[in-house]
Amino acid sequence: MINTELHLSQIKLLALDVDGSLTDGGLYYTEGGEVCKKFNVKDGKGIALLIQSGIEVAIISANDSNATKHRAKKLGIKNCFIDVQDKLTVLNSLCQKLDLSLSQVAYMGDDLNDLPVLKAVGFPMTVADAIPQNKRHCVYVTEQSGGQGAVREVCNLLLNCVVQKAIA
Repeated sequence: MINTELHLSQIKLLALDVDGSLTDGGLYYTEGGEVCKKFNVKDGKGIALLIQSGIEVAIISANDSNATKHRAKKLGIKNCFIDVQDKLTVLNSLCQKLDLSLSQVAYMGDDLNDLPVLKAVGFPMTVADAIPQNKRHCVYVTEQSGGQGAVREVCNLLLNCVVQKAIA
């Protein structure tokens, strides 16, 4: 059994996939063809609290979406990467920039394009409704589905570790 608390206490960066993790994976189209996405406000509050606690947050998405850029800006996420085909390369570059190792990264992703990152980071996570392959490679599977508070669930875990460190 993996000691989740020990792993979480080493995390300095939470990196998130968007579609299926921060959202329910649904895509809504306007009459003009613009894509709209629904984000969970509770996830957003968790992210804001995490940033305030000193943990970096990044978004790494395969899709090119203005909605994702706007949400990242609203939440104060400085590192937002969209239209990414090789998420691991982007994450490696970000870790180098932030002077972090992959072992200090928690990553949440729900689909096949997230597997290389999940296999490389210190704390791989996925959502309740993720594909089975992802679940097999993760140390934590949320109780909530993507876009339904799964990110807040993870933020709460990380925030609890921050509080425990402060008390110790």
